[in-house]
Amino acid sequence: MVADVPTVAVVQAARANLSNDITLTAEFEPFQEVDVMAKVSGYIKQINVDIGDRVREGQLLATLEVPEMQDDLTRAAASIDEATAELTAARDELQRAQSARDMAHLSYSRILDVSKHEPGLVPQQEVDEAHSRDLIAEAQVSSAKSHITAGEQRIRVSQAEQARFKTLFQYAVIAAPFTGVVTKRYANSGSLIQAGTASQSQAMPVIRLSENGLLRLALPVPESAVPLIHLGEPVDVRVSALHRSFPGRVARFSDRVEQSTRTMKTEVDVPNPSLILVPGMYAQVDLVTEQRKNVLAVPLEAIEGSGSSARVFAVQPSGIVRIVPVRLGVETSQQIEILSGDLMDGENVVVGSRAGLKDGERVQPKVIGLGGGPAPKS
Repeated sequence: MVADVPTVAVVQAARANLSNDITLTAEFEPFQEVDVMAKVSGYIKQINVDIGDRVREGQLLATLEVPEMQDDLTRAAASIDEATAELTAARDELQRAQSARDMAHLSYSRILDVSKHEPGLVPQQEVDEAHSRDLIAEAQVSSAKSHITAGEQRIRVSQAEQARFKTLFQYAVIAAPFTGVVTKRYANSGSLIQAGTASQSQAMPVIRLSENGLLRLALPVPESAVPLIHLGEPVDVRVSALHRSFPGRVARFSDRVEQSTRTMKTEVDVPNPSLILVPGMYAQVDLVTEQRKNVLAVPLEAIEGSGSSARVFAVQPSGIVRIVPVRLGVETSQQIEILSGDLMDGENVVVGSRAGLKDGERVQPKVIGLGGGPAPKS
């Protein structure tokens, strides 16, 4: 009679941490990349870097030769000296005008006083002429003061012009805007470089600089997974070319689903201090979309049916088969969550062939591992 009892493969239902994820592929991009332009036109006097060189922020990249700019500085200094000399002359003129005004005013005051005390002694014409000289002297003082103000203003204009030329002269020295790697060199010594302004679109850059110590991955996240994206979430970045994985984190996302692709652009930052990663390399990122901790789970092979008709074949310690309807949850590549049903933690479930098994039938259970082999020994 024992030979008539069928042997079935079983696995224990157990608590597990389950998660679902989606795999997205993208290529590395520099965290920032710019073509370094010259602010002023000139010839390359010296270029200190080449492709592949690592540079620090503020490091000297190239020096321009701009002879006419030195002439501008000399002319601006000469203008300041000229304006200063004119200001000195205007101040001397003010002192002379003030002395002449004081003398004219004193003379007019005396004549006017005599005319008042001794009427008819001084002709009125002489009084009027003295008054006129006094007014002219006062106007000359005002004119001298205006010349001083104009001279001071001219000095300020000349100084501002000199400061502008000094600022432009500083642009003859081209420095790195940030720490990075030189990925392209456009010019050599002696090359004529045009000023990189918006009105001159034909201006040639000096070099291209990339910040590769931190890289970006721009991932197209499907619409269904958008609510599950969180800033700062750690992710695992796999690089097939290097057969390695690198830690990254979700740094930013567009917060908008593109209508053409129904995806949201999400950027993952990947530290690259050793520069082992190179922009353009492909990488894969697993984004967790669902996660359940310490839930009751069984192998996928233990489930018969789907949806509301899903069920498992549980085997009691006595060997009696018990068909248990279940409601399913998160599904991974090997296991599935049991949300509800009369299934106990640690209870055996059939994972082999269930053909011909009936509720209440006696069987001989054979416990196996998840991979299909014997269960590991405790």
